[in-house]
Amino acid sequence: MRKLCLSLLLLGASAAFAQTNNPNNPTWWDKYAYLVKNGAMAGGAATSSLSDNGNVDVSNECGPQSETYITLNTANAKQLAAGSNEIFRLPMRGYWSADGGKSWGGVDLPLPPAIGANGTDFGSDPTLAFDSRGNLYYGYIVVFFGSGNGVNGSQMAVARSTDGGKTYPSVNFFSFSSGSDHFNDKPMITADANAASPFRDNVYIAWDAASGGSTGGGVRVARSSDQGATFTVVRADDPKGPGRAIGACPFVGPNGEVYLAWNDYSANTITFSRSFDGGATWAPQGVIASKRLSFDIAVPAEFNRGALVYPACDADRSGSAHRGRLVCSWMDLAANGTTDIFTSFSDDKGSSWSLPHAATDALPFAVDRFNQWLSIDPTNGVVNVSFYDTRNDTTGSRYMTDIYLSRSADGGATFGANARVSTESSNEHDCDGLFPCSAINYGNQQGDYSGLVAFGGVAHPVWTDSRRNQDAINGCRVGAMEEVYTASVK
Repeated sequence: MRKLCLSLLLLGASAAFAQTNNPNNPTWWDKYAYLVKNGAMAGGAATSSLSDNGNVDVSNECGPQSETYITLNTANAKQLAAGSNEIFRLPMRGYWSADGGKSWGGVDLPLPPAIGANGTDFGSDPTLAFDSRGNLYYGYIVVFFGSGNGVNGSQMAVARSTDGGKTYPSVNFFSFSSGSDHFNDKPMITADANAASPFRDNVYIAWDAASGGSTGGGVRVARSSDQGATFTVVRADDPKGPGRAIGACPFVGPNGEVYLAWNDYSANTITFSRSFDGGATWAPQGVIASKRLSFDIAVPAEFNRGALVYPACDADRSGSAHRGRLVCSWMDLAANGTTDIFTSFSDDKGSSWSLPHAATDALPFAVDRFNQWLSIDPTNGVVNVSFYDTRNDTTGSRYMTDIYLSRSADGGATFGANARVSTESSNEHDCDGLFPCSAINYGNQQGDYSGLVAFGGVAHPVWTDSRRNQDAINGCRVGAMEEVYTASVK
């Protein structure tokens, strides 16, 4: 989550807005600002999903959720798990499905004790992965703060579930950093589910430590070979470099190779490294592509928070002709000044990369795309990319978004026509013309990313949706606001 001016009144009739293009604060800053000002909302009971016009409202609870992630158990494709930020509450929220995404349950993730007598802590930035044995790992940031004393520190968390995400009885908190040191931010997790890999079931979680009281903390990667009981942390980027990074994305190749991409916003590149020894050491960093956008951009549809620039990547672990190919995606400016989703691929384990090209439909009018994710189906090698898209906007200002899915059957060389996934558009700017609107969480809006997983020819995007934002929910002091939605796309 990211910075917002503290004067923003989320529940009031008026609001003051501030551009969030500022990499000097961690991306969870707005949740911290809200909780300091308003305190935490009650909640945490088990929830159940709601079918909605061909989509599924996964969260179906009051208050805003944003920043979504999803994963699937390849040993049992009916078992999916997802997560989101709870903006008005302290813990992370986890979701689980045992029927292929048709219905979902909800559960809170554990938090450690706060620091100090009047301290508070909260979670942010969900990321999840299954290993080959059905263990589910949920990674997130924990932020500690005290009443009037600012941020006391931040640390990593990885919780483990053995029942598909219904419960998380064990959790590992590690890599604590004090408030005067680096802020831990934006983790992403993966697990080596390759049965023949020498590093089978290793768990890798990467994050950045680029902001805070000191400068240039760089990209960190923690690895576990004991089902998350312990983690060993190393730095993956150039330790002599400026260390200005965001959105580190780890992914695993078919033979246990570990790859890592991130946004180096100092050099303005999508940057890459790799490890062939199970994450113990990392090769000198290289470049996937240069880009025009450095950190984020305030597109009309996410005008206050700003759309973050980050890579979402995967490796082809299927038996297709492109087995072993790496494909990465990111947002950048298109030639007409709007934002688009670009991809590049590598057939030599990241030593060289193809020229970037758009994964989206070419349209004769201005359209913004942002908050993409990429997943390569390990059963057939199809590259799937999901993203927010403003092509169906009726306001004339590109405020309205839908989730679209783009697919490539040739390893990312070309993409077919995009498919609309969301059955109703969302608007994070106004409520039927009313601006500002108390049913919109302007500090976070859609958050910094949305999730996607593909398996067996079915893609499962997950996203932040505001179609129900003015709906009342029993027992809640606020309405539904932003909800977590998903769909299954064949």
